[in-house]
Formats: sequence, C-alpha cells, structure tokens
Amino acid sequence: MLSLGLAMSGAAFGADNLQDVMKARGLTDKDILAAAKTYTPTGGRDEFLAFSSGGQSGDVMVYGIPSMRILKYIAVFTPEPWQGYGFDDESKAVLAEGRINGKDILFGDTHHPAISETDGKYDGQYLFINDKNNPRLAVIDLKDFETKQIVVNPIMHSDHGGAFVSPNTDYIIEASQYPSPLDGKYAPLSDFNKKYRGLNTYWKFNREAGRIEPDNSFSIELPPYSQDLSDFGKLVSDGWSFTNSFCSERYVGGIESGRPPFEAGCSQKDTDFLHIINWKKAAELIAAGKGKMINGMSVLPLKTAVKNGVLFLLPEAKSPHGVDVSPDGKYIVVSGKLDTHASVYDFAKIKALIDKKDFAGKDDYGVPILDMQKSLHTQVEVGLGPLHSQYDSKPCVIYTSIYVDSMVTKWDYCKGKVLDQIHIHYNIGHLMTMEGDSEDPQGKYLVSLNKLAIDRFNPVGPLHPQNHQLIDISGDKMQLLYDMPVPLGEPHYAVAIRADKLKPKVRYSLGWNSRKDEKSEFRTRPGREKIVRDGNKVDVYGTLIRSHITPEIIDVEEGDTVSVHFTNVERAEDETHGFAINGTSINLSVEPGKTVSATFTADKPGVYPYYCTEFCSALHLEMEGYLLVRPKGTKTSTGKASQGVKYTEADYTKQLATNVQTQGVIDSVVAYITARNFKDFKPVVSLVEDATDQLNFAADAKKKSEDFAAKKDWQNATLWAQQWFQYQVKTADIGLRAKTYLEEHGAKLVENK
Repeated sequence: MLSLGLAMSGAAFGADNLQDVMKARGLTDKDILAAAKTYTPTGGRDEFLAFSSGGQSGDVMVYGIPSMRILKYIAVFTPEPWQGYGFDDESKAVLAEGRINGKDILFGDTHHPAISETDGKYDGQYLFINDKNNPRLAVIDLKDFETKQIVVNPIMHSDHGGAFVSPNTDYIIEASQYPSPLDGKYAPLSDFNKKYRGLNTYWKFNREAGRIEPDNSFSIELPPYSQDLSDFGKLVSDGWSFTNSFCSERYVGGIESGRPPFEAGCSQKDTDFLHIINWKKAAELIAAGKGKMINGMSVLPLKTAVKNGVLFLLPEAKSPHGVDVSPDGKYIVVSGKLDTHASVYDFAKIKALIDKKDFAGKDDYGVPILDMQKSLHTQVEVGLGPLHSQYDSKPCVIYTSIYVDSMVTKWDYCKGKVLDQIHIHYNIGHLMTMEGDSEDPQGKYLVSLNKLAIDRFNPVGPLHPQNHQLIDISGDKMQLLYDMPVPLGEPHYAVAIRADKLKPKVRYSLGWNSRKDEKSEFRTRPGREKIVRDGNKVDVYGTLIRSHITPEIIDVEEGDTVSVHFTNVERAEDETHGFAINGTSINLSVEPGKTVSATFTADKPGVYPYYCTEFCSALHLEMEGYLLVRPKGTKTSTGKASQGVKYTEADYTKQLATNVQTQGVIDSVVAYITARNFKDFKPVVSLVEDATDQLNFAADAKKKSEDFAAKKDWQNATLWAQQWFQYQVKTADIGLRAKTYLEEHGAKLVENK
C-alpha cells in the first residue's frame, strides 16, 4: 500500500494537466473550486489579515485570508526568541510593566483581540489583547506589529472579557470573570456575597500617544456574578455597553468537601444576567468625584451606579459567551451555551423601559432588572450550544457558532429565521467574519475557531493542533474551503481587517527605539562605533550591516557590567540582523534602522564568540566577533594580532582583476535601473539608496587597499581588496534584487533628456 501511495503521489507531481492531478490525488471538482478560492499565487497578497489570540502562548497570531498563511506571531506577554522579545533591554522594559506584586509574570493567556476603530469602523492603527490569568491589557502598534505597553488591572484577578473598544477607541472594556475582593485582601468564601465583587474597567486610550492612561481610567463595581464578554453600543446605542455574565447563582463550589461542583451550582437557573451600563454617565460621575480609589484605580461604587441610573440587568440565556451589537446599533444578540436559542434584544425597547423605570424587579444588590419578554425583538432556535455571533455585510444576516452540534448557523435576526447551516470539525468556539463586529462588516469569509481537530491532520502525539476552518459566505449557502492547523496555544478569538487598511512601515528611522517610539539615546552611525568604560561599567556602541559586526572584538574584565547597543544601519527592507553571545541569554533581533540594547555581567573569564543569528548575506557565517573576558586584575593584551595566510603581490593582482570584473556587473545593473522609472517604486528607491551606501563603503576599502599597495604591504592590500570586493558583492546583490523587482512590476524605459 505504501508503494502504491508513493506511486500515486509521484504521478500527481509528474502530471501534465489538471485532470491527471485530480485523478492521481482523488480530488473532486468541489475540492478544486475550494482550492482555487484560497490559492494565492507566488508574490500575491491576501485581501484580509486576521489577528488571533494565541491562548497559552501569550501572543497574537497573524495570518492572511483567504490563503490562511501564518505571517507572524506578535510577542505580547511572554518572551519570544526570534523577535528578541524579553531578551533585549527595550522589550524587557515593556514586560516589566506587567509585573504583579513585584514579580515578573512571563506567562499570559491571551483571549480577545480588538482592532482600533474610528467612527465605528476598523482603522488599522492599534490592536489590543488581554491576559485572562493575570488581568492585563496590552497595546500593539500596527505600524510595526510590536507590543508597546502592558497595563495591569490593580483590582481585578481574572478577565475573560477583554478587549472591546468604543466606536472611536477612546475607551477599552475589560470585564472581570471570577468575583474576588477588589482590594486584593483575603476574605473567606463565607463572605462571598458581602466582600466578593465583579467589575468592568474602562481603560482610557490616548490615540495621539498610542498609550492607555491608567490615571484617567475607571471601573464600575458589579455584583459578584462572573462577568464575561462585552460590546459597546453603536450609533443609536452609543454611550451604552453590554456585558454578559454567568454563575449569577453565586455558587462557590467545594467538590473536595463533598459539595456539588461549580458546574452544577453555576447552571441551575434558566437565565443569567446581561449587564446594561450607561458608561458615559459613569465617566461623568467619576469626573465629578463620585468614585473611590482602590489600589490606585478610581471605582464607581455599586450603590452609586444604581442610584444614578448607570447599571441595569436583563435576563439572558444561561451560560452565555458573547453579546454582539448589530452594525446599526439597534439590536443586541445573545446566546447561551446551555440553550438552543439566540435572543435578539431591541435597544429601543430597552431604553424605553429604562426611561419609564418599568422594571420587573431588583436583584439582591438593588440593581433594577428589566423584563426579558418586553425587551426582546425575537428568539431563534439555532442549534444546541450556541456561543458567539458575528455579522455579515448583508443586512440582517448573522452567523452563530454552535458548540455542541459542531456547526455554524446563518440566520436573519430581523425576521427571526434560520437561512443555512454547515457542520465543522469539531466543537467550534468563537467565529469571526471580516470586520464583523464593526459598523461596516465586509462579508465574504468566515473563520470557525475549532477547539478540536481529532482526525483532520497528521497525528503528532496526544496534544493535537487546533483547527481554524475557512468558510465562504459570499453566496446563499456556506462552503467550507480550508482547514488550517494551529500549532501554538489555544487560539480563543480572532478579528480580521481589510489588508489595505494596514499601513505598516518596512524600516525604522536610523537609531530608533521601537518600544518607546523615539530616537534611541544609544543610536550609532557607521564610523562612530566606540567602547566606553566608566569604572566597571562598559557600554558598547556598535553597528550591524552585511556582513560584519562593529566592533568585532569586545575586551572587558571579569565582573564588568556590559551593555551592548547595536544599530542596524541597513536601508533595504527585510535586512534584519541578529546578535547572540555564547554562554549568555543575549539574543537580539535588530530590524533595519532599529537600535537594540542588552545588559549583562561578565562574571566568568573566557572567550565567548558572538555572531549574527539572521542569515543576511553570502558571508553570513563570517559575521562574527569575540567577547574577551579577562580575569580580574589583568590588562588588555597589547601583542600583535595573529596572522593567517600570508599574501603576495600576485594575490593582490588576482583580487584586483576580480574586483574590476565585478564592477562591470554592477555598472550594467545600474545602467538597467537608471534607464527605467525606478523612482516610481518605493522599494526600489530604498534598495538603490542601500546599494549606494555599499558602493561608498567599497570606495573607502578600495582607497585603503591602494594605499597599502603603494607601500608594497601586500598583506593588507590584498585583505582590503577582498573587503572592497565584499562591498561590491553586496552592492550587486541589492542591485539585482532591484532589477528583478522592476522586471516583475512592469517598469518602463525613460527617455533621455
């Protein structure tokens, strides 16, 4: 059977036409159609980018739609070696913002990402993500896909519900999950009803600074229900927010003592409570001094919120996981995992009941409860275990994930009827449509975020990947297109944005501190590299460029505190350099223009090679150096450097001939580029600038070579001629890339003036 399988595989690859391939691989016309809808040709770009939580990995995953190609993992709450996150001084400072009780927290459980909005529409400027285990919120700047800030919630102890942005991203909701004492002090579970509380925090976001302002943020004290997901109102419901809850029974478990477990006590009632919050009024009350400070956070007390008409409760199907406001802001859709219905609430009805103070009663904390039937627009039976909903670009069309039935239901929330259903594999959690939680959903595609993969992929041991399935929703019927294994963490929720709304930079301004978004105080230009000693503190100001690290030798004494500061002086995009030192955890990723630092103690005498970790050029392996740590009290060696091969005039003449030939290649490439409209192509302009820099370096090496040749110092003349050649090779490499780009993008000849 194995030989037959290999033969068929070989036949497929050797086939000359589509029908032969289909026959050899057992593919149907439906398979080919699905493949055609996702295939992105070489060099092609995706229409949408998805940002998915990375679950226990503590990061964010980025992939393209419809190709489903993973593009990047954005490091957020946990160190990530490839990006040097948590290994350089700059990113360590960001991670340090997430310390709790003075402790470094290097684990995060990311759950709900949110893209910044302007006028209720995705603007592609920022991404926010929460950490469920340690209630923290991170800000990611989409200009460079880097984490810029982490804030710690000082009065919350878990937060499944975050992050959710207001229509203009002036506030971000973070909702607590498991009730706890807000002051963080000990209280026995016998005091649960009295001393444990839920919480919604409204983080103030400064768009101009690109940072959350904790001092201008506030929280609202809530009853000790387990709050969950949230959504801000839109248009007619702007100024209001909505937050699910579960375990409104306020059950505290105790299976180890013979009591029924949490899952029994937290699902006894038929309904839980949707929290309806007038957050703009709450902000006014906080500004008027009606809040109280708890651990540095301004909190609107529960009684004050009730007294001033800020907080209301509305029964919802039990154990809900998602509250989703319609694009026009008129309806709020909620479903409960232990029900078969999705409920569509009418905001106009809700507001009328509040205005008339027409309440069905109050909870044990005095919070008014609205009548469920009076608030409903409709209810629809969508399947067993409805979870989360997202909107289509078509009016009144919505999609709901059905966990127990493992399917997606498409339905009309205006008319209250099911339109289509499709089975997925298996146990779907969240789903996302393109920009489906904004005022301007884009339709076209839906991604099902499945908790189980079971038999979908090659077995890789007991820990299976998760499965993101791409579904075509452009027609009346949904069509499954693609299975994508997700091999890192448990992706919980995702958001997707049109790729053309994102405007990421491809390089930094020279000497840039990317975490602070400002010029680095340690930036260094070529020719200005230096090593500065102040007592036992040594600062190394260096540069990285194809194919050398400057300085190449760092000489320090045992016990010195060493800080290396490297600037990538490349201009071309995608010319990242790395820096790692043997015997240490130093691991830097230095993108073009960026300055990155690392500080360590040279605590053991020895010889420690360092090198560039990114394969950046033909002589990548020669991009090396040595950290020399002398024993305490010894001085730097002043002896002559060891010589390798000895070179003669013949060696110099041979190298010179090679350089002349190489220059001819460069001249021909330059002629091709300058004869065309290369200035119309920004990537090519940058490549030309980079190539010009390399030629300038080549000219300097050429002069040194010629000067030594004039002195008949053939050793140094030959070596500097080789360095001249290396700069020529790098120039040619860059030039040929520019030439290929112009050929592939239809550059035109320009007339000579």
